[in-house]
Amino acid sequence: LASARRMACNDSCGDGIAGSLSVHESVEVALQRSFLVSADMAHALHPNYQDRHEPQHGPTFHKGLVLKHNANQRYATNAMTAAMFRECGRKRGIPCQEFTVRSDMGCGSTIGPIVATGSGIRTVDVGIPQLSMHSIREMCGC
Repeated sequence: LASARRMACNDSCGDGIAGSLSVHESVEVALQRSFLVSADMAHALHPNYQDRHEPQHGPTFHKGLVLKHNANQRYATNAMTAAMFRECGRKRGIPCQEFTVRSDMGCGSTIGPIVATGSGIRTVDVGIPQLSMHSIREMCGC
């Protein structure tokens, strides 16, 4: 957690280092120090389909942003990026919830894993809790 706090809240961007690095090296350093938040929507716990969520991982309306996890890597969130995001939220007073679809069920994905794989940037997938995703009667609440 201490290293996540340092990474998430580090105000120092290495002033003075950029002048001694080539453009390529500067880009590499910038990528290594970056943190990407892939923000989308998240499936809220539907009262008629509670079995679709892992127990204790069903986000509800008005309880904060949702960190999205998936054992099959359909989301880019990992332990480090989740800790970094939670710490940023804690420092700003923003509550976080967890969403994990059951590992034996399929789910959609986001652009997070694609960008993380292509760039190497630490990435977290988050969203606002939403019911009836992709229907004409979507509802959401953060």
